[in-house]
Amino acid sequence: MLLTEFDDNRQAIINPQDLHEPIEGFPKVVISCFSRVTFARLLENYDHEVIARTSMANFEVVVYGITIGDQQIGAFNAPVGAASCVGIIEDLIQFGMEKLVLFGTCGVLDRDIEATSIIIPTAALRDEGTSYHYLPASDEVEVNKKTLPLFQAFLESHKVSYQSGKVWTTDAPYRETIDKMKRRKEAGAICVDMECSAVAALAAYRGFELCYFFYAADHLSEEKWDIRTLSSHEDLDEKDKVALLALEFACDWSTP
Repeated sequence: MLLTEFDDNRQAIINPQDLHEPIEGFPKVVISCFSRVTFARLLENYDHEVIARTSMANFEVVVYGITIGDQQIGAFNAPVGAASCVGIIEDLIQFGMEKLVLFGTCGVLDRDIEATSIIIPTAALRDEGTSYHYLPASDEVEVNKKTLPLFQAFLESHKVSYQSGKVWTTDAPYRETIDKMKRRKEAGAICVDMECSAVAALAAYRGFELCYFFYAADHLSEEKWDIRTLSSHEDLDEKDKVALLALEFACDWSTP
């Protein structure tokens, strides 16, 4: 199968360095989220400036520098979908990023997981195509290998509850069938997203540090899908708190 045909040749036909130069002074630590609304609300609360621009086919991604005291943290609104998300992160690595805090919604497979609560993935089931170009074929990829205890300690110090477990990453949300969901739950998944396994594979391949977490949104069940707080305009105050946690952790992480 083509998906098992991993090629570890690090020189591709097109490489990030063919299109972009490193940017002097680019922030070593960058945060990103997928929600346009949450990202815009985060920017509104801090001094920021445009520090870079990049693009993926038919859309542009603006990278901002958020100034907090004497620190500057990079920030961008991540595109949805594994291939686009990974492509943009490749560019940021070339600019100079060394650490990434990435967060977004996920669907939960357990009704007891409360809306907008935090989930830290420990592994991702690889049901997308992008990760297979960065790591040999396998059922899953480890997530947050180095940052898990650090981020857990951060949340606990802020008295923020969380759950940890596997995530099912899929390219096709309209093909999340009941039978597939049952099999993923049997494999240990507690939630589902569209990018995590690919970004984790990229981090392992390129060697940057990754802190990836979710806040719970919709609930997938055998009876009926429950949209809950999936909409970008639902539960905004709680989502703002999640974004603030991500930024605060990024600031702590950037301190030598």
